[in-house]
Amino acid sequence: MSSWKRSLTVLATTTALMGSLVACAGGGSKETAGSTAPSAAPSAGASKEPVKLRIMWWGAQNRHDATLKALELYTKNNPHVTFEPEYSGMDGYLDKLSTQAAANNAPDIVQLDPGWTPDWAARKQLAELTPAVDVSKFDTKLMAGGQSGGKLYGIPLGSVAFGMIYDKAAMDKLGIKNPANGWSWDEFFALAKESKAKLPSGTYFTKDYGGNYFVYSAYQYAKGKGAVVSPEGKFNVDQATFLEWTKNFEELRKEGLVPPADVNASDKENDPKLDLMVSGKILVRYAFSNGYGTYDSLKKGAYALVTMPRSSQAGGWLKPSMYLAVSAGSKKQEEAKKFVNWFVNDTEAAKILGTVRGLPANKDIASLLQASLSDADKIGLELLRATEKDGQTWDSTSGWTNFVDKDWALIGDQLVFGKINPQQAFDQLKSASKSYEK
Repeated sequence: MSSWKRSLTVLATTTALMGSLVACAGGGSKETAGSTAPSAAPSAGASKEPVKLRIMWWGAQNRHDATLKALELYTKNNPHVTFEPEYSGMDGYLDKLSTQAAANNAPDIVQLDPGWTPDWAARKQLAELTPAVDVSKFDTKLMAGGQSGGKLYGIPLGSVAFGMIYDKAAMDKLGIKNPANGWSWDEFFALAKESKAKLPSGTYFTKDYGGNYFVYSAYQYAKGKGAVVSPEGKFNVDQATFLEWTKNFEELRKEGLVPPADVNASDKENDPKLDLMVSGKILVRYAFSNGYGTYDSLKKGAYALVTMPRSSQAGGWLKPSMYLAVSAGSKKQEEAKKFVNWFVNDTEAAKILGTVRGLPANKDIASLLQASLSDADKIGLELLRATEKDGQTWDSTSGWTNFVDKDWALIGDQLVFGKINPQQAFDQLKSASKSYEK
């Protein structure tokens, strides 16, 4: 999260997709850095002290299922290692993890959002991963967000594009024009208003993103005003652009094109009952390319992806999907790092994990998987390709996680619920930013 400056170069990984897979010897059970060969059975007579690793991640059910299967495979090939998995949706994940870390009880292995990783590394909460984890097949640009002081503390798990997903089946049925790659923010708001006469009662065009950090970031990028937080760690919300954005959503609110505030707040992404798009209450929402498969599994063939709207510049970006790290306080760091190395470099693990965390960041693994991509994954890859042409630059500025997750979220909610006006929201954001500025 943090400043969430996005990168079209971050997906340089995908340019290697057509390269040949390098044949490497050795398997996961040998625990050698950089193995991309299938996991081998443990050598006869091997005897090691039992180790139980706690590992924590967030995601949808398909990610949980794939990860659990990968853990089973690792234990099969390394019988002395078992796991205590902790997994959930995104809601509340960071709070739970932060509470555990504050109590010196963080899991041995943790999945982190790219925006959190620099903060965790700067606070010395993560263990250095090299040389235990082989990064020779990873693009250096993807590694940047997991580094601090020239050392690597987080390994990128995948690459994703930030765009939008829409209910194509519903829009076609209602006679509402589908958006197309390269559409503009002007077209977004115009399409919303054009849809009004065709929307059934209780159905809205999109979520109320008037107070949303991420979608506003895309709007400010598209207007050529740069990132919400500057590379120097300064508050960089453009006042005129912010007020224009909030005015646009005020109009959608008045025309009944976004849900009432309480309905908007009830949304829970990927939940079959509470996700506003899955439940048929909205037609369009933001999404990442790797999330398409989950939505498709909830309503087969109903949805389609489209690039984030643009203006003078692109609005969308490409970014590392997430990082995997080892806690600095772990007493099992050696085994944890061996597992991380296997998780990101082993071909058998890759076949199980697929693209549940985005297109794998290991270039050889990405090449291996392309031939077997599902139709859903291919749709996600199309959004990646469309976004990488001129997508925005991603770069994570440390120290701003709470500003995004706490301050902006609270102020944004007050705005949507009508407790404050747009100018007051801007003033409060600017005031809150002062404690984060470098």
